[in-house]
Amino acid sequence: MKNKPSSFDRRDFMLLSAGAVAAPLALQSQEAEAAASDFGIVGQLAPDLKLDYWIDKDGKETTFSIFENKGKWVFLKCFQSWCPGCHSSGFPTLKAFSDEFWEHPKVAIAGIQTVFEGFSTNSKSQVRKLQQRYDLPITMGHDAGDPKGVRHPQTMRKYRTGGTPWLILINPKGRVVYNGFHADKAKLISYVQEQLDKEEKKAAETKAS
Repeated sequence: MKNKPSSFDRRDFMLLSAGAVAAPLALQSQEAEAAASDFGIVGQLAPDLKLDYWIDKDGKETTFSIFENKGKWVFLKCFQSWCPGCHSSGFPTLKAFSDEFWEHPKVAIAGIQTVFEGFSTNSKSQVRKLQQRYDLPITMGHDAGDPKGVRHPQTMRKYRTGGTPWLILINPKGRVVYNGFHADKAKLISYVQEQLDKEEKKAAETKAS
């Protein structure tokens, strides 16, 4: 359920330092550079999302704000319940990342069903079913566009996503550092853990001085 494939590479994460706005395109793979020209807002400040449906890990209605999670690494995973790629790669990546970080005080995680097709199938009720199916202890939301095709869901419009599955990684300063279809889950987890370790070490050094 997508328009164009995109690969994940560790170099893509290194395009931006913690506070950088942009990085030389020469550091990107050719495929990543091509994908960036069509989709994503890497390097930009992450916009907030005003969805009317969020549920917590127990399926109870809640809220979620990207702005309120500034200072944390924010991981967003976009999906549709009928999307084959979401089940083959998207949810396994989300599950692995969630198992690693969902209780970490410096990480916020949310799954969002961004519906741009199959509106009767990709319904709100599917969000809770998928949360239970994959045993996801995270906040999950539903973001449906216009069934008549006038506009896509706000997540797709604000983050210029190309379809589903799609993942977005936002650094603690509120900038988007990765925005693409797929990620190698081991590299993704390793990258975020390394950044958290660096931040913890820096905070300890600052406190000691």
